[in-house]
Amino acid sequence: MKLNEIPQEELYQDSLACAGCSAVLAVRLTLKALGRNTIFVVPANCISVVSCYYPQAPFQVPMFVMAFAATGAAISGISAGLKRKGVEHINVVGFAGDGGTADIGIQSLSGAIDMGYKFIYICYDNEAYMNTGVQRSGLTPRGAVTSTTPRYEERPKKDMLRIVAAHGIPYAATACVSFPLDYIQKVQKASQVNGPTYIHVLAPCPPGWGFEADRSIEVGRLAVRSGLWDLVEYEKGALRTTYRPGRRAPVADYFAAQSRFRNLSKDDIEAIQRDVDARHAKR
Repeated sequence: MKLNEIPQEELYQDSLACAGCSAVLAVRLTLKALGRNTIFVVPANCISVVSCYYPQAPFQVPMFVMAFAATGAAISGISAGLKRKGVEHINVVGFAGDGGTADIGIQSLSGAIDMGYKFIYICYDNEAYMNTGVQRSGLTPRGAVTSTTPRYEERPKKDMLRIVAAHGIPYAATACVSFPLDYIQKVQKASQVNGPTYIHVLAPCPPGWGFEADRSIEVGRLAVRSGLWDLVEYEKGALRTTYRPGRRAPVADYFAAQSRFRNLSKDDIEAIQRDVDARHAKR
């Protein structure tokens, strides 16, 4: 796919999101990949908050706001209902944040994958509970300051790709809004799978991460090019990298671009760099 092949039609627009919100960009790209024959399920998160002010209607497709813990159950049930009616051309998409996926919604997601119905579950990962005050989630990375980890988070984030892969899921992938063609292609690929699929897209958050609103794409690229966020896909039991930076940027560059890593010492940064280098050396 080339950039000029992306559909111009906008099926999500004019939301009340923060300036530079890449979660909104992830929704726009998802709908450009899937088109109008799509049903969205959104739990309590930033997207539901900025999309549900009457008479504003940024979604141009059906959208259901679901209980925080129930995204997986809702998309599984909708998919089962469509199957019962013989409807096969509708994309059922769950779009939940990191807290609603890795913490509050993980049981529902696990059960939905086990049921085996056709859907796309997308975790937009801004690495904390941004909607309620930047509290730590299970996907907050090591070193990040949040309102509940005022020094910084000391544990690494959960590896959700391997967690869903352990379920025997037919297709799963990671993505980043800063690499839109890679993301769109993965969403389109997921839509062609007759079963549950999972996409984990990194979505930099200007107010939560502490950078200027016009730097969202730049910060996302640094995450990937530093090796702190990998673009991969899992299919037929195998993991494949879809993008490799020609030369990795130092993790220090990524940390320096955001105020949330302000409490990391030089020794902390060097230790994280060694971990990243060791992980990539095994590939």
